[in-house]
Amino acid sequence: MTEIIIPVLITLVIACPITWFASAKYRKGVYEKKIGSAEDRSREIIDEALKVAENKKREALLEAKEENLKTKNELEKESRERRAELQRMERRLQNKEETLDRKMDSLEKRESGYAAKEEALNKKLAQTDELLEKEKMELERISGFTSEQAKTYLLQTVEEDVKHDTAKMIKEMENRAKEEAAKKAREYVVTAIQKCSADHVAETTISVVQLPGDEMKGRIIGREGRNIRTLETLTGVDLIIDDTPEAVILSGFDPMRREIAKIALEKLILDGRIHPARIEEMVEKAQKEVETMIREDGEAATLEVGIHGIHPELVRLLGKMRFRTSYGQNALKHSIEVAHLAGLLAGEMGLDVRMAKRAGLLHDIGKSLDHEIEGSHIQIGADLCRKYKESPIVINAVESHHGDVEPTSLIACLVQAADTISAARPGARRETLETYTNRLKQLEEITNSFKGVDKSFAIQAGREVRIMVVPEQVSDDDMVIMARDIAKRIESELDYPGQIKVNVIRESRASEYAK
Repeated sequence: MTEIIIPVLITLVIACPITWFASAKYRKGVYEKKIGSAEDRSREIIDEALKVAENKKREALLEAKEENLKTKNELEKESRERRAELQRMERRLQNKEETLDRKMDSLEKRESGYAAKEEALNKKLAQTDELLEKEKMELERISGFTSEQAKTYLLQTVEEDVKHDTAKMIKEMENRAKEEAAKKAREYVVTAIQKCSADHVAETTISVVQLPGDEMKGRIIGREGRNIRTLETLTGVDLIIDDTPEAVILSGFDPMRREIAKIALEKLILDGRIHPARIEEMVEKAQKEVETMIREDGEAATLEVGIHGIHPELVRLLGKMRFRTSYGQNALKHSIEVAHLAGLLAGEMGLDVRMAKRAGLLHDIGKSLDHEIEGSHIQIGADLCRKYKESPIVINAVESHHGDVEPTSLIACLVQAADTISAARPGARRETLETYTNRLKQLEEITNSFKGVDKSFAIQAGREVRIMVVPEQVSDDDMVIMARDIAKRIESELDYPGQIKVNVIRESRASEYAK
């Protein structure tokens, strides 16, 4: 066994190296073939890349040449266009120079002509002066008066005419005074008989402010009346300070102004500091409070009637109607009453109660602006309802409640009936008061139409109008002419008892702050 193993081992030891050398030689040959083929392939790739690079180079050169040629052509074209533009500009400049030369020649000719005309005109003026002197001498010869004597004669004639006019005016004033005295006597008798109307007029045209003591009256008047004049000027309300104990009466036809004056005066009394600057501040605060009051009254009216969804601006205008009267009847209360009546009638007839109330509440909404905007309160109210997107039924009810437009729905007819019922009940309206307030409003409208007027107030029950003008636009001399023109226009456009005093006030202020 050992003899067999030993030869096998020897054979293996001899065969393994021989086999390894043989396989190594074979692998070497295979690797050399592969390397040779790879080198051939790389040389082919390099050659191909060189060819491609050469082609790219030639293409790039061609493109560069083409771009260069294109740029050159564009530059030459632009150069030609600029040369042509320069030539056109040169031609225009040359034409302008020629035109200027022609104009200069024409101007020189005109100047020479004007000089000749001026010389001729001077000669004519001299001849005219000479003729006037001769005419003057001839007139003196014919009349037998010198120029001074003629002036004296004219002055004497004018003086006589003035005396005649003065005497005539005095006589007219005496007659007018007698007529007014007779009217006043009749008014006193009527007032004594109709005592019930006194309370109504007092409630409508005056307000009473209670004072903590009579010494407060002097502080309200102020030094030389400064405080009371400032308050009257800012509010347009008359302050009546008389023997009434611990009370001041505010008189004015506009309830809104009177309310502002009342609030401002009450604030001043509580504050204790009463002077013009403080009065201005309190009046401004009172105006803001009245504006808030207007909105609250409008909202309260909608809640009372039970109507929702009305535009806020219409609600504000409803509240403003609290300070508006129609024939002595409060416009807001009248509108609420019409809304309730229209709702009741609609309920009886089986119609839309809410729509009827809405139309009744808004039927007179135009009266809140009819003294600010031109037109009837019907047209103004309809325009407002259209502007704030009210329904066509409400718009037609507003337009037709006085019969100006045909009603197109039963609700419009109900609003018309409710309006008549509210106005026709006993004691609802007083014709004379409406006429009176309308006259005062027309008086203020006339004065406000003049240029330079800042604001104006009708006071003293319409017997005086106080006009504040802008000092930069109206001089002291212009004030006299303006007062006369306003008086003439009032005489021609208004019917009024007695006479109206026109007061034009021009005030300049300078303010500075110490810091």
